Amino acid sequence: MGERTHWKQGQIYVRRRRIAVALAALLCLVLVTAAIGLWQTVKPDGATAQGLATFSPGAPTATAPHNTPSPKKVPQQGRSDQTRLQQIDRFTGGITPKSVDASGHGLVLANNMIYSHSITVYDSTTHKLVKRLSDAVDLSKFGFPKHKGISKGGPVEAAWTKDAKYAYVSNYVMSGPGFKGSAQDECSPKSGYDRGFVYRYNAERQDWDQAIEVGAVPKFVAITPDQKKVVISNWCDFTISIIDRAKAKEVKTIKLAAQPRGIVIMPDNKTAYVAAMYGNKVFRVNLDTGEHHVIMEVNRPRHLVLSPDSKTLYLAASGTNRVYKIDTSTDKVVSQVISGPEPRSMAISEDGTALYVVNYFGKSASKITTADMKVVQRVPTDPAPIGITYDDATHQVWVACYGGSMLIFDDTKSGDTEPGDTSSPTGPASGGASAPSSMPTATATAD
Repeated sequence: MGERTHWKQGQIYVRRRRIAVALAALLCLVLVTAAIGLWQTVKPDGATAQGLATFSPGAPTATAPHNTPSPKKVPQQGRSDQTRLQQIDRFTGGITPKSVDASGHGLVLANNMIYSHSITVYDSTTHKLVKRLSDAVDLSKFGFPKHKGISKGGPVEAAWTKDAKYAYVSNYVMSGPGFKGSAQDECSPKSGYDRGFVYRYNAERQDWDQAIEVGAVPKFVAITPDQKKVVISNWCDFTISIIDRAKAKEVKTIKLAAQPRGIVIMPDNKTAYVAAMYGNKVFRVNLDTGEHHVIMEVNRPRHLVLSPDSKTLYLAASGTNRVYKIDTSTDKVVSQVISGPEPRSMAISEDGTALYVVNYFGKSASKITTADMKVVQRVPTDPAPIGITYDDATHQVWVACYGGSMLIFDDTKSGDTEPGDTSSPTGPASGGASAPSSMPTATATAD
């Protein structure tokens, strides 16, 4: 009798256990279904369930193609030298932008401070985040077997191809398998730092699809007008690298001087100007032969911009607080203006009539009319403005502030200087690089 009772109790226990397991499984199914539904509601643009499930850090991913925005051309009230900047947006949120580059076709890419290890890509019209992408890659999957495993870079600068399908991004220093993993701005070829890498961002796939080895601590990136080559300034080995885009490989290096940075390339695809920031020189370089000569000596030349017709070169020199206008037919300075304390990066309007310059220690951005080299506007920014870009499609100026914010200014409306803006002393209208600045020169921080 006792054994039968125990047997019945055992059967009841088994049935209850089966019921409990079935209820638990049903509950899990409901929760998973609900979670998938919620994710579908809030997922970022271009993300797919398949892409999320199959992502492997460091490998080119198979995420669904992203439809690149195609903004309509925004009309402008006159030339850019007749319009005035008006701030229309500001955002933060886990960003530390060092540089920013508009594709002119609907996307804006920001490189966050190197230790943030990420880029962020935005819609140029809505200003909404399209993609946040880590710099973590497995270089062995890109043809570098000695670096098998996850490596990180530290994005610095970027350049878009003319068709806006790709952007090339420099990485300050690599860390991971086979790397020493450290570098500093105070360096030379004797420092023995690792060779660096440039990644290629694929706008359709929203992912890296190439990694290319270059020199030590690569910084600025420029693409030849014919789109066949990419030129990189290598900060710590005092060289520039020339990349053949078809081969996705460095094919030449040219030795210059201390800490090369800004680069522009002429329409002949072989003549480049390079600013060697701590060599205090600006070079004219033949990319085919490697021949080069100094066209100007000035304190800490950092950034270069060409006019749309390439007849004029503009130079921002952080050490003199000035922007210089140079005739490319003679390589002589024809005019100059004080921009503000520590001018860093520049951008130029699509029509070439206005320059936009960030003043790193001035918490400001200057608008300069190129015909007469006058500062017609100096707008306040957040601290440490360091990157700037002009979007041709929207006529908007994006300012990257190192402290963690992005500011966006509209430049389509004509008018006088806005209330609160400060007109700048213009300084001498012409003269050489040695002309004194009326502003104190601040000590530079890491570039």
